[in-house]
Amino acid sequence: MFSAMLLTISVVALAQFALYYVRSVVAGVAAQPISEEVMAAVSLGGAALSGQDFRIVAKLHEMTPNLQRRSSSIGLVRAYFPVVHAVGKMASGRITALANWAESERLLCVRYAAVQIDRRLRSNLALAAAIRSC
Repeated sequence: MFSAMLLTISVVALAQFALYYVRSVVAGVAAQPISEEVMAAVSLGGAALSGQDFRIVAKLHEMTPNLQRRSSSIGLVRAYFPVVHAVGKMASGRITALANWAESERLLCVRYAAVQIDRRLRSNLALAAAIRSC
């Protein structure tokens, strides 16, 4: 009985650590600046990004070619966004703190996807310059 309880506690602690680690990596990437080219491609007319822009940015990410071997995927963020969106919809009007948290998480997802687009564009331009110099 003790070993089963210890295993359960260990698995829960490991899952919590993994969740916090992934969240910190996403937050670190999302904190990077987004280039003017990406902002123009999203075509917000100079407006700041919001949580509602995720579909636009995700579609733009799909359309951006990935010429490098290492992937700059947004798969985890794409799965996380609908969960946070549903929490925000359920909390809106009832629990303002939870709704504000959900909106900040949605904005985090949008910024992460936009930075990944920017990274792809930079690596593609560097690869094209390397090919031209040969």
